[in-house]
Amino acid sequence: MGKSYVHIYCGEGSGKSSAAIGQAVKAACSGRRVFVIQFMKGKEAAGLDFLKKLEPEIKLFSFDKFAKPFSELTELEKDEELIHFRTGYSFAKKVVSTGECDVLILDEVLGLFNIGALKQEDLTALLDQAQDGMEIYLTGQTKVESIWPYVDEVTEVVTDYRNPRD
Repeated sequence: MGKSYVHIYCGEGSGKSSAAIGQAVKAACSGRRVFVIQFMKGKEAAGLDFLKKLEPEIKLFSFDKFAKPFSELTELEKDEELIHFRTGYSFAKKVVSTGECDVLILDEVLGLFNIGALKQEDLTALLDQAQDGMEIYLTGQTKVESIWPYVDEVTEVVTDYRNPRD
């Protein structure tokens, strides 16, 4: 297939995770191995139960410890959750370097930049390790335009489609 393909779904609008999951379903229907790693959703996030029904075709991993979203945690809980997020990122690096899957979705990974759990060089190092033919989808509200040169396509989801930006 050639080099890897990287797509970002970012912006304030809703549907970024859904679009990435749609790509996961499409890939699984084609017999491709799909991993979804979720960050910052909270352990009891809506939709997790449904995604688990798609296993083993789509393997779901969540590294959230707490049921509440990150923004609702105490400072002590946030410190602990950051450790879990970094563990999730390390797992993602392993998956990419070993080629365990054909399609990898890092759901809400772009939000890790805002909380200091991830730096540009961390993510670009992961992208540089991608196996030939691997597809990687990154989602999150944060645009992180500094990594755009490393990706093939960016979809920005906006809430006010009637007033396009110049």
